[in-house]
Amino acid sequence: MTANDMTAKPTLRQWLLSDRPQSRRQARLGRLYVIWRQFSANRLAVLGLGIIIALLLVAVFADVLAPHSPIQGDLRGARLLPPGSGGYLLGTDDQGRDILSRLIHGSRLTLFVVVLVAIIAAPIGLIVGTVSGYAGGWVDGVLMRTTDIFLAFPKLVLALALVAALGPGIENAVLAIAITSWPPYARIARAETMTFRNSDYISAVRLMGASPMRIVFFHIMPLCISSLIVRVTLDMAGIILTAAGLGFLGLGAQPPLPEWGAMIASGRRFILDQWWVAGMPGFAILVVSLGFNLLGDGLRDALDPKEAGQ
Repeated sequence: MTANDMTAKPTLRQWLLSDRPQSRRQARLGRLYVIWRQFSANRLAVLGLGIIIALLLVAVFADVLAPHSPIQGDLRGARLLPPGSGGYLLGTDDQGRDILSRLIHGSRLTLFVVVLVAIIAAPIGLIVGTVSGYAGGWVDGVLMRTTDIFLAFPKLVLALALVAALGPGIENAVLAIAITSWPPYARIARAETMTFRNSDYISAVRLMGASPMRIVFFHIMPLCISSLIVRVTLDMAGIILTAAGLGFLGLGAQPPLPEWGAMIASGRRFILDQWWVAGMPGFAILVVSLGFNLLGDGLRDALDPKEAGQ
């Protein structure tokens, strides 16, 4: 080995995989690189990520990609046209509206529901679970019994009851789905917290004088986030199906908004002869739900500490 080889700078890969990181930034980037390597080794997970990225791009550039208006149709000359007829790639519905354009704009509503539910439900479950697991005693009993009450009701039935009480609409549907989605996150956060609260790391922080609130919010919650991310990603498909179910029953997004569940509801009358009216939005729901499931499986494998240590 020459002197030049000994003094050569390490490559980016060697710098990321160094077992002696020189800074916290290097350690974090190295950890992210290892996670990405494990994730990218799963081809189905990469496929799921590609589907979600495609959904995001379609939602962002919906105004550019949609060939026709998602709201206005042509009742006289374009009603219930089959796919490929009259310049309509996926056909038209009973109002003469382009189904492809409605699917493209409907992706925005799907992402709106998914993101808002995750933003509302995940923090609630994380806070309830970590506080319950760290405090213990009567606090744990009260919070977990409350969680059990929510878990006792089927999610869709409870969401239907809440939307019926609040009134139909996309905002009320999001709120109802979020209220019914947080209990599983609280269970996961509580289980993670109970494994961490008596560890040497938490004991050292406690001996340094950190308050219980600081320990929970700044030391325990970050340890629970990886498991929570996996569960939230896996639940995205269920959230989409619940939102579509509310839209199908007329309790979600209201006409003429191009929500996929409402599109299926309006097309169920023509399912035998004009199958594409309900079939195309159903296929869109299937593909997006599959993408989130594949992504969640890949994240679960990549973020598993046992897998990371191999």
